[in-house]
Amino acid sequence: MAKRSAGILLYQRTGGELQVLLAHPGGPFWRQRDDGAWTIPKGEFDPDDETPENAARREFREELGVEAVGALQPLGEIVQKGGKQVIAFALEGDFDVATLRSNTFDVEWPPRSGRVQTFPEVDKVEWMTLSTARRKILPAQAVLLDRLAQFA
Repeated sequence: MAKRSAGILLYQRTGGELQVLLAHPGGPFWRQRDDGAWTIPKGEFDPDDETPENAARREFREELGVEAVGALQPLGEIVQKGGKQVIAFALEGDFDVATLRSNTFDVEWPPRSGRVQTFPEVDKVEWMTLSTARRKILPAQAVLLDRLAQFA
């Protein structure tokens, strides 16, 4: 069974231009990656234990350090490379990127070294225009930007 994730695409209008908040994954694998590496704040959930909306809000809190307050607007589901299903929601709001407080994870690094290091789940977040976001976001998630643009 494919893994399921839920996440939130936060958006705002600045000077009449639509902007979205994207997250850069933390850890050594993503350190040198930029274009095609950014993502909406999201994470896995068990549909038997949690609704997609609650999972999206939980992951937003865990990855950014703040509550996702407001009505979530469904953006539908996508399937990422590797088969992971992502249920996405849009939320209009604001976030000061300087206040990022992400959960951390442990991984053996370098591989087979026996050393375990701690890394943030998200190492940075940025507000981006849709044109910049289309270049930065994981390719499978780009359709979420198009869906957002249809109603925001």
